[in-house]
Amino acid sequence: MNKRLRVLFAVSMVSIFLILTACSGGKGSDAADPTSTDGTLETSETPNESSEPTPKPYAAPLTGIGLDKDALNRPIAIMINNYSAARPQSGLTGADVVWEVLAEGGITRLIAIFQSTDSLTNTIGPIRSNRAYLIDVADSYRAIMAHAGGSPEAYSILKKQRKPYLDEISNAGTYFWRSKDRKAPHNLYSNLEKLREGAEKRKYTDDQPPLKYTFSSDGTITGTIDATAELATNISISFLTKGYKVGYIFDQTSGLYKRSINEEPHIDLNNNEQLSATNLIVLEARHKTLDNVGRLSVDLESGGSAYLFQKGKKIDIDWVRSPDGMVRFSKDGTEITLLVGKTYIHVVPNQPALSEHVSWVTN
Repeated sequence: MNKRLRVLFAVSMVSIFLILTACSGGKGSDAADPTSTDGTLETSETPNESSEPTPKPYAAPLTGIGLDKDALNRPIAIMINNYSAARPQSGLTGADVVWEVLAEGGITRLIAIFQSTDSLTNTIGPIRSNRAYLIDVADSYRAIMAHAGGSPEAYSILKKQRKPYLDEISNAGTYFWRSKDRKAPHNLYSNLEKLREGAEKRKYTDDQPPLKYTFSSDGTITGTIDATAELATNISISFLTKGYKVGYIFDQTSGLYKRSINEEPHIDLNNNEQLSATNLIVLEARHKTLDNVGRLSVDLESGGSAYLFQKGKKIDIDWVRSPDGMVRFSKDGTEITLLVGKTYIHVVPNQPALSEHVSWVTN
């Protein structure tokens, strides 16, 4: 009898052990098997990899845009015709910075500064003549100038001061071409490949590092939009005549200001893209008429007031000609930071005042 009890007790203990082992996930359970009961592979949870792009090791000097290799080329300043018969122009979407200044008769000229772009064969133009104050703009970047002709004053400066220039008329005709699609003088073009070839031929060396703007992700001097900034998403700029008006509409999605002329989109003929910029600056300078042709002098040395438009807001700033020769922008004596991207700079007369040339509303 005792023997029978001992056997029953042993069998009961074995049964209890097997039940406890199965419930606790011990050896032989699903937990020890790499596959679950439904046959799927169990894996441990891991955080998703970041979708942020890897930062580029270099930044373009005049845009702050990330680059895989350092941009060390000497800038080229190309004088672009902005007469109505010359529009739409080609190649302006490839420029790092674009200046707009008055020429004779209320027409403006565009000075496109190319430094970091590697699109060497894209057509650029129509290219037009030089002026003394356009030389000042180019000098502020230590740039090589590309143009077709110039005023007597401009030629005097170019030759006497031994400026680096490629002129289709006097010294570099082979680096330009005429298009059959437009009538002269609105049909002269070139590209960076030809112009850099011409610069090398004339020994215009890249012996100095490019001048740079200061950039941040938020702009202004403190890294945040100034507390006094006004909302400004629809901007109008007039230069001299009421029949010519530049407009910009701020696009919230892209953070860009889209450019128009007389309420028509200003397009790049190369790619049919509307011209746009991340930073807009309008500065006032003293203008003086020199002769009965209407040639001007523009004072780009003395400094003055300016407006900066970033992120749909307008900020009052100042401009100065800094000791390094660059036209720089400040607020309360401290240089501002630009947003990463392209900058358009507009020069208007200081008479009447700056506020008479620029208006803005919020859409």
